[in-house]
Amino acid sequence: MSLRSVQGADLKGKKVFLRVDFNVPLKEDGNVSDNTRILKALPTIEYLLEEGAAVVIASHLGRPKGKVVDALRLTGVAKELEKLLNRPVKKMNDCIGEDVAKAKEELQSGEILMLENLRFHLDETDNIMNFAKELAQHCDFFVEDAFGCVHRAHASTQGIAHFLPAYAGLLVKNEVGALKAVFQNPHKPLVMIMGGAKIDTKIGVVRNFLHKADTFLIGGGLGNTFLNAKGFNVGESLCEHDKASLAQDIMLEAEKYNERIVLPHDVKVASEAREDAEVIDLPIQDVEGDMKIFDLGKITTQRFVDIIEYAGTVIWNGPLGLFEMKPFEDGTRVVAEAVAKTKATTIIGGGDTLEALARFGVSEKDFDHVSTGGGAMLEFLEGKVLPGLAVLSR
Repeated sequence: MSLRSVQGADLKGKKVFLRVDFNVPLKEDGNVSDNTRILKALPTIEYLLEEGAAVVIASHLGRPKGKVVDALRLTGVAKELEKLLNRPVKKMNDCIGEDVAKAKEELQSGEILMLENLRFHLDETDNIMNFAKELAQHCDFFVEDAFGCVHRAHASTQGIAHFLPAYAGLLVKNEVGALKAVFQNPHKPLVMIMGGAKIDTKIGVVRNFLHKADTFLIGGGLGNTFLNAKGFNVGESLCEHDKASLAQDIMLEAEKYNERIVLPHDVKVASEAREDAEVIDLPIQDVEGDMKIFDLGKITTQRFVDIIEYAGTVIWNGPLGLFEMKPFEDGTRVVAEAVAKTKATTIIGGGDTLEALARFGVSEKDFDHVSTGGGAMLEFLEGKVLPGLAVLSR
C-alpha cells in the first residue's frame, strides 16, 4: 500500500482539516493527565504550520454515543496543545454549525482551530455524508493522522475524503511504513507475542502469520483459551470456553507450517485477584478446582525470554497476565524488559501493553516502533483493508 503523503502537497495559504487521535485520559478538572497521544501528533501539526497552512483539528474523546457529555469536552485538550505548541488554539463548542463555519472561513495561515468532540454527533460514527460534507466545509485538504481510528469507516476518517483531497499525516505514514516492513522483509526469526483476553481480536493476525512467523508466544486470557483447547483444566480462570474448537483449528493449522505455538508450561494461580493474594506457581497440569490463572509461571517466563533473546523481529500485542496487580505482574514485566533489551526489530501496540510499559518504567524509546493504534495495528497485520487508509492510497 502506497499512501499520498501530506509532504507532497502545496499547503501554503490552504486550510487543512486534520484528523488526530486526542482520545486521552483526563483528570477530574478536565485537564489532560497523559499527553502522549498529543505529543505524537505534534510533528504533523508543526509541519502544516511551517508550510503556511491554517489547521482545523478534529478528534473524538471517549464514547458519548451522540450525546453532549461535558466531561468529554476537548477544552482541556486544547489547553494542553496550546501549551505544547506555545501558540494560541481557538476551541469551538461544536464541530459543525454556523459558528464553526464562520470560524473556519476566517481562519488564517498559521492559526489553529480545534473542533469539539466529533462523537457528540451520531452522524460521525454512522458515517453520514451530509455530516462529512459539513466537516469539510471551508477546507482545502483532509489530512489523516489518527492511526488509531483508520480501521473505522467514520465521517471524519473515511466520509470526508469524498469531499476533499486526502493525504496521510506523518504519524500515519510512519505507522504504515513500520508495519509494512513486517510483511515485506522481516528479520528472522520472527516472534509474535500475543496476550490479552479475547481470541477474536488476535485470531486474524495469528492466521495471517502462520506461514510468516517462526514462533508464537501466547499468554494471558488468550493463553488460557488455548490451554483449555488442548485439554488442560484452567479452573475458574478467564477463558473463552466456547472458542475451544477455534483454538484447536489454529493449532492444527500451525502444525502444517511447522510453526511453534508456545503456551504456558507453568502458571501463577490464586483464589482471587487481590494485592495480598497468596500465589502458587505450579505446572499447568496441576491446575484444578476453583484455581484462577493470573500470570505466567517462572519457567514459562524464562522460556519466553530465551526465545526473545534470539529473535530477529518481535511483535507484541497484549499483556501476559493481570499485570495491574503486584502479585501477577512478573510475567508481563520480565517479558517487557526482555523485548526492550533485545537487538531484534521490536514493534509493540495495544493500550494495555503500553499501560504495562508505563507501569514498569520501560521507556518507549527502547522499542523500534510503538503503535498508537492497538485495534488498527491488529487489523493491519491481519491483512484487512482499513477504510481510513484506503482513501489515502495512491
